[in-house]
Amino acid sequence: MNGFLRRIIFYALLIAIWEMVFRLHIWEEFLFPAPLSVLQTLVNGFMDRTFLIGIAISMRRITIGYGISVIAGILLGLLIGRVKLLDETVGSLVLGLQTLPSITWLPLALLWFGLNEKAIIFVVIMGAVFSITIGTYSGVKGVPPLYLKAGRNRGAQGYQLFLQVIIPAALPSIVVGLKQGWSWAWRSLMAGELLFVSLGLGFLLMMGRELNDMSQVIAVMIIIIIIGLVVDKLIFAKLERNLYERWGLDLA
Repeated sequence: MNGFLRRIIFYALLIAIWEMVFRLHIWEEFLFPAPLSVLQTLVNGFMDRTFLIGIAISMRRITIGYGISVIAGILLGLLIGRVKLLDETVGSLVLGLQTLPSITWLPLALLWFGLNEKAIIFVVIMGAVFSITIGTYSGVKGVPPLYLKAGRNRGAQGYQLFLQVIIPAALPSIVVGLKQGWSWAWRSLMAGELLFVSLGLGFLLMMGRELNDMSQVIAVMIIIIIIGLVVDKLIFAKLERNLYERWGLDLA
């Protein structure tokens, strides 16, 4: 039995248990809807384009916020990893800021930017950038000195040393940081959209709660999970697999 078939059986059993619990009538139907009710909500939401619009708005925000985080995080990680003064000063600050839950940036964002798109994107950036920075920093610090010496012997200096030696050697750790950063960015986006009217998937989740429509709440949660899995499998898992194969670390 291959992995795909096992997953199909697992999710089928999960839905069967869900249906069984629903039929026990432990909770009212509006609090614990049947699987078919959630499926109907999903179909209706896509047919009237409500979910499509929500997905488009959320994906635009995550693309902008995460894109900025990637650029800023990698640059900052490279600098902290190579400049001792920055490592001893900014490095400790980054470690401290990374422990902050991303939602704690929202009050600051609202005061600085108001109830608008910029506030949500700011929260996304602050939620992701430090994970990416730390991943890049760890990769740079883990580059064997022998690689640096070999690069210099071949004439690589300055930015050439970064491009030809440091970044390729640090790439596995950078990818781990990018993956963690995406996870934090996605959570930060949902938290930001939940807390004030902003459209997007988080807004649809909150509207379901306000209307006591648990079918919509669960339907949106399923969409959020699926998007997260798709991004992980189509982008990060593939990227990690290619890196492992390139470095001879693929043990499968």
